[in-house]
Amino acid sequence: MFRARCNHLNDDETAEVFGRVAAECDSLGLLVNCAWGGYERMSENGQFTWPAPFWEQPSHRWTNMMDAGVRAAFVASSHAARFMVRQREGLIVNISFWAAKKHIGNTIYGISKAATDKMTADMAHELRPYGVPVISYYPGLVRTEAVMEAAAAGWLDVSNSESPEFAGLVIAALMRDPGLMDLSGTIVVGAAVARELGVSDIDGRRPEPLALDGL
Repeated sequence: MFRARCNHLNDDETAEVFGRVAAECDSLGLLVNCAWGGYERMSENGQFTWPAPFWEQPSHRWTNMMDAGVRAAFVASSHAARFMVRQREGLIVNISFWAAKKHIGNTIYGISKAATDKMTADMAHELRPYGVPVISYYPGLVRTEAVMEAAAAGWLDVSNSESPEFAGLVIAALMRDPGLMDLSGTIVVGAAVARELGVSDIDGRRPEPLALDGL
């Protein structure tokens, strides 16, 4: 096992990481695509521009969501698939969100998440003959450093939030689930499937699943 820093906007760095995987590991069982820069620089010149209409959105937001998000996931998945097709096993997880289904925040956000879900469905179709599932995973509110700073400022309610480790616990349980292939190409709501598989968060709690009508 190794750790490597990688700027997913740089395809050469991504390829270098997978080169190390090929050189140092016998196989590749899991890829979780969670690189995404969409929450960076939410304010411009003292103004909160995150919810601005699309014609007023700064161009860097497209780069951070689409290039550092969707495109990065596509490139990493392309490398991972070469391993998994040969092995005829593995799992690719693309982190997405309900913004694919409903206007939340801004237009670019919705585009990026809808593109992620479509990418998942089409990758799943092409990988199915090789027994490699691909899923879109919807987390809830995750207690990252930025989220906790916002909560401390009174901007967010984290009473129904998830630890950063929760998604990993759920994905590990999914990998052990004999019905995983049936989920390939679909959207998995983390907290909902956690309840089905008996997974608790690291604090012992089971977050309530977010639903479209509650957002």
